[in-house]
Amino acid sequence: MNKSSRFVPMLIAIGMVVGILIGNFFAKHFSNGYLSLSGASSNKINDLLHLIDDQYVDSIDLSDLVEKSLPKILMELDPHSVYISAKNVETSMQELRGSFSGIGVQFSIIRDTVCVIKVIPGGPSDGSGLLPGDKIVAIDGKPYVGKDVVNNDETMKRLKGEKGTRVRLKVQHYGEKKQSEYTIARGDVPLKSIDAVFMADEKTGYIRINNFGEITYAEFLSALAALSEEDFEGLIIDLRGNVGGYMEPAIQIANEFLSKGSLIVYTQGRKSPREEFTADGRGTYQTLPLTVLVDETSASASEILAGALQDNDRATIIGRRTFGKGLVQIPIEFKDGSMLRLTKARYYTPSGRCVQKPYTPGNEMQYEEDLLQRAENGEYFSSDSIKTSGEKYYTRIGRVVYGGGGIIPDIFIPRDTADITSYYRDAVFGNYINDFTFDFANRYRKEMQMIPNNNDLKKWLDKQPVLEQFAQHAARQGLQRRNLMLQRSSKLFLRIIYANVINQVRDENDAAQIAAKDDPAIQNALELMREKKTFPKKVARAKSVQKKTGKA
Repeated sequence: MNKSSRFVPMLIAIGMVVGILIGNFFAKHFSNGYLSLSGASSNKINDLLHLIDDQYVDSIDLSDLVEKSLPKILMELDPHSVYISAKNVETSMQELRGSFSGIGVQFSIIRDTVCVIKVIPGGPSDGSGLLPGDKIVAIDGKPYVGKDVVNNDETMKRLKGEKGTRVRLKVQHYGEKKQSEYTIARGDVPLKSIDAVFMADEKTGYIRINNFGEITYAEFLSALAALSEEDFEGLIIDLRGNVGGYMEPAIQIANEFLSKGSLIVYTQGRKSPREEFTADGRGTYQTLPLTVLVDETSASASEILAGALQDNDRATIIGRRTFGKGLVQIPIEFKDGSMLRLTKARYYTPSGRCVQKPYTPGNEMQYEEDLLQRAENGEYFSSDSIKTSGEKYYTRIGRVVYGGGGIIPDIFIPRDTADITSYYRDAVFGNYINDFTFDFANRYRKEMQMIPNNNDLKKWLDKQPVLEQFAQHAARQGLQRRNLMLQRSSKLFLRIIYANVINQVRDENDAAQIAAKDDPAIQNALELMREKKTFPKKVARAKSVQKKTGKA
């Protein structure tokens, strides 16, 4: 017997063992035509992706599939845990950082053309030759007009870009047929989180905060310094429309008004021990009369500031119930540049209430429609219609406040919608008002710039046949005239037209200052200032109530 023959039985035995192992593998993993997987639930996602890559009938871009799947997974947690793709991270961070890289213009798309509304002071286009009223007709040598091409996202994509890169623009100045070309190097464009600072009357200052970003606190201190030069004796902080941002600047601003040791906010989560933020007593304005304006779009950091001042009985809150976001997110960056904002904790106001409104994980639609539901319930018109969890909490001096659904103001201001007509809605949403104000501002720009102050500018506008001019202009653009509706909505029309025109000819600060004259929330705040009633009063039986409940 040769050597090879001696190994045959051994080889046969090894083959049988291997065959048995392979058979067991397929028996376990393939049964009745189905592929089964072993492994815990936490590994199912990876297993699923491998299976799709290996077995699916068509070729699949797994990276794209993951990008689309992550937001859906996070929806099952809460409404504010979100995934941001790498290409959208920069855009999502711009307002928080206080700047972005672009050419530095505010634009509007009017009749399928990009129109320059304002050249941002201090931005790359300032002094370049671009002017308010210019129409951008070509970008980088290619025509850029027409409804099939021009939209907001595409325009921002073409005008923004890496710092130092250049963009070539062909523009048509207002009232001229000749077109001019400009080459502009992209650069840092400042984004202010505080866009209005002025004296609302002889003694009361006004500050409007649009969001809470990296430089908001520094901007706020500058605003206070400017008002100090006007000898202000009281302050209105306007948080309407402020959807939030970073928590830190809200805490820093609250610190300016609270006495040492006052609790501003605390956070707590399953893996996040309670962390308290208290006033250090260094605030310069601890006794300044103060009011805060809020509405249904005031959220997150806005609610931290309003809640801290309300629970410490430091200010009167005026307006409508806030949005109701009491969840704290932390940013987590992935290697590809994308980002996850994951809810890590809840924040609580000094009285112990969490203002987060109820939500059902996975039911994003219901959460998004909450503001519409408030309208159907009549909440925007009557404080009696406000619905929260009903759980009571108590401020420092024993006033009742409620948790589970935003900050309820101390003084309710209904929405001004009584004179809204279908003609007005069509004018706003059909872009007819933007179209008209762009034309009006450019036609009378030089004349209006010669008017020395806002009061005289308002008087000049009041003398113009603005409503008639608008109706004629809109009719030429396709909006059928409705005389009765035009008159019924006249105040609303004039308010928005004046604001747009003044913003284009001057700036947002001037527009806000003129609008304040007819703003019921601001006027209510001024009345409280004059009557010296901005500090909340202690309620009857406060001591016995606090002893009974004892929430802190």
